[in-house]
Amino acid sequence: MHRLPLAPEGLVYILAGLVCTAILFLIWPWLALAGAVLTLFVTFFFRNPRRSGPEMPDAILSPADGRVMAITALDYDEFIQGPAVRIIIFLSLFNVHINRAPMSGTVDWRQYRPGRYLPAFKSHASDINERNSIGIRQGSRRIVVHQITGFIARRIVCDVRPGDLLAQRQRFGMIRFGSGTELVLPAGLPVAVQPGCRVKGGMTVLAQFTPDHEVLHAAQESA
Repeated sequence: MHRLPLAPEGLVYILAGLVCTAILFLIWPWLALAGAVLTLFVTFFFRNPRRSGPEMPDAILSPADGRVMAITALDYDEFIQGPAVRIIIFLSLFNVHINRAPMSGTVDWRQYRPGRYLPAFKSHASDINERNSIGIRQGSRRIVVHQITGFIARRIVCDVRPGDLLAQRQRFGMIRFGSGTELVLPAGLPVAVQPGCRVKGGMTVLAQFTPDHEVLHAAQESA
């Protein structure tokens, strides 16, 4: 797990900002202030705060910081293999952009889909924007996380591939400069948030697996 206070993807941008600020100071000192402010913002954007806590075996945590834009029902999800619920999270430029595993499990599936770059806060952006998806499985439990680009964000980072093991709260990627993240769950799970809620990646509980759901899923698989 990354333990740096900054995401490693940001180091090149921060270094470039420092170099440009130094050059500006030598040529146009008054512009160096703008360069310093921009470098500070880039440093702030790529922050990677530690998110720790006890393992919560039945909890599904938020995969990102941000605001819940919408919660929608899906008739069928290919990885979930049944009806599902989609929780859409919008990340502004001021949110932490690290993506974290909502639960412990194995990365069973990963898929990249090219697309457009509409603003991530548009309700239909997730259906047509560029995105990367991973499916996480823990026994019979399955969830999907979609990393979605936005108007400014044009670079998805995903550190995992099928077969990798993820611990709950573990970083698995990020999206640069404003974006959206979606969590897809099996239908029927109690959802603990609603549109408008602020959430923190690896900390906020979005939903919970229940014994009733486990029994129902086992019955469906044996049918």
